[in-house]
Parts: sequence; structure tokens; C-alpha cells
Amino acid sequence: MLSRRLLLASLTSCGLALSVAAPTAAHAQDKVIKVGTLKLIHGITPYFYDKFTPAGYKIEVIPFETPTDGKNAVVTKSVDFGTYGLAAATLGAAAGEPVVIVAPTCNGGMAIVVGKRSGISSFKALKGKRVGILPGSTQEAVFNDRLQSEGMTIKDVKSVRVSFSEMAGALERGDIDAYVGAEPGPSISVTRGVGQVLEFPYSTPTGKVNMVMTTHADTVKQDPALTKVFLDIHRKASEYAMAHRAELVQMAGAKLGFPADVANLAADNVELTWKIDEDWIKRSKYYGALMLERKQIRKLPDYSSFIVTGLNPQ
Repeated sequence: MLSRRLLLASLTSCGLALSVAAPTAAHAQDKVIKVGTLKLIHGITPYFYDKFTPAGYKIEVIPFETPTDGKNAVVTKSVDFGTYGLAAATLGAAAGEPVVIVAPTCNGGMAIVVGKRSGISSFKALKGKRVGILPGSTQEAVFNDRLQSEGMTIKDVKSVRVSFSEMAGALERGDIDAYVGAEPGPSISVTRGVGQVLEFPYSTPTGKVNMVMTTHADTVKQDPALTKVFLDIHRKASEYAMAHRAELVQMAGAKLGFPADVANLAADNVELTWKIDEDWIKRSKYYGALMLERKQIRKLPDYSSFIVTGLNPQ
């Protein structure tokens, strides 16, 4: 009798232990999707993914300092998906790296900023000035196009290599006279009263095209189901963040450390997006042709495989 009671107690204890452990085991089996993004407000969308991630998946956001870092993480499969500028993606694909675009992430987010006391009041007045530029960025290519439209070349300015996160500080210290920046740099300069926007450089055929969501070519071929799940999360998060300004500003403060006034101003210059359409493809191809003309790449990417359209939400 005693042995039977002990056996029943033991079985009951095991059953309770299994019932408690079951949720933990299930949670441990969630598919973790690693997403790389830049420390910029137009790279904020991944921080909203948790709201729309279906059961069985978990999002891990990994921030990067430069577009090249993000692109390399995708190529080496250190992340499953990564968002950064179109320039870095095009550079990689043109060089034969297995990186493909599966969605836009953000349009806009750029500005040419000058020191408030610099006396620079027109684009042509940048001639001979120290201009902060991040080589290999979308901003660099757009700036080169603007120079050409004004009958100028990069040799007409004193180009200074500066990362996006350092541009506002470099302008405030007087290390540079102007910069071709990414938000929130421009908004930081404006709210601190040390800089002013010379122009938003969207008048070129590239328009506002800027950041893209990419993945390794193997992911699209070997796991299209995962890509579809991810792109649905990306669509919902993009639309939500654009429709809820207060939450976007709050998230920029929580994840990126931006003051509310800076984040709110920067949000005016940011269009979070997800849809690939013909106009976007046309502008992206023009951008690639621009890079080829500038000899930033030796050949164009194979756009039939570089821009993946068949997996996007409709």
C-alpha cells in the first residue's frame, strides 16, 4: 500500500513538473529571427516587430553603427535580415555578394545641413567648404548627383569622412562646415541651434529612396516561408509606427536615446515603408546606374534576382 501511494505521489509530482515545464520548453523552441538595423530613427521599425510577431517566432534586434557593418552581417548570416542604405546593398550585390533586397524600409531621412553661422545659403556656396560625408552611403551617391546637377563635382568641396552618429557633433565643434546626414543628426543640429537644413536632397531622380530590408540569397531560396512571415511582420510594424507618432517618438527615446523634440522633428523627415512598386524599382535602378557612372561599382547587380518581389505582402 505504501509503495502504491509513493508511486502515485511520484507520478503526480512528475505530472505537475511537466505541466510547469511545458510552456518553457515550447518557448525555447521558438524560431529566433535576428534582425540587424542602424542606430537611426529610420531604422526604428524592427523595434515594433514584437507587436506583430506570430506564435512560434521571436525577434532579436541587433544594432549596427554603419551600413557596411549591417550588410556584412547579412552576407555572413550573422543576422537573418538586415536594414541599411540602398548604396551598401547595391555595392554588395554588384561585387557578387549574396545579398538581396526583399522590401524597402524607409524613404527620406536625409538632409544637407550647414552651420548656422557658416554663411552658406545656397548649394553652390558649399564650394570649398568642409563637408562631412560617409563613403559608401546612400547620402554620398545622392550628394554626388546633386553636385552634378549644379555643374559641380566632389572635388569642388573638401570631403571629410564622418559617420552619421558623429556628424552633428562635428558641426557643433566646428570640425566641418556642413554635412550630408541621416536623421536624427539634422534634427539634433537644428534643435541645438547650431545648424540649419540647407535642403532635403530629394530633387534627383532617386527621390526619397533610402533604406532597404535585405537578406542572404540562401534565405529566399531555402526558406521562403520564413521570408513571407517576416515580411508580413515588417509591413504591419511599418504601418503601425507611421500611424502612431507618439509611440514612434517614445520608442526612439527608449531604444536610441533621442530626446522627444529631436525624435519628433526627425519623424517629419522619415517615411517608414514596406511596399516594392514599379516607381520604387525604377528609382533604385537609376541609383545603381548612378553608382556605375561614378565608378563606385564595376557592374550593375542582376536586378532580376537582386530585388525580390514575389514574397511581398499584397
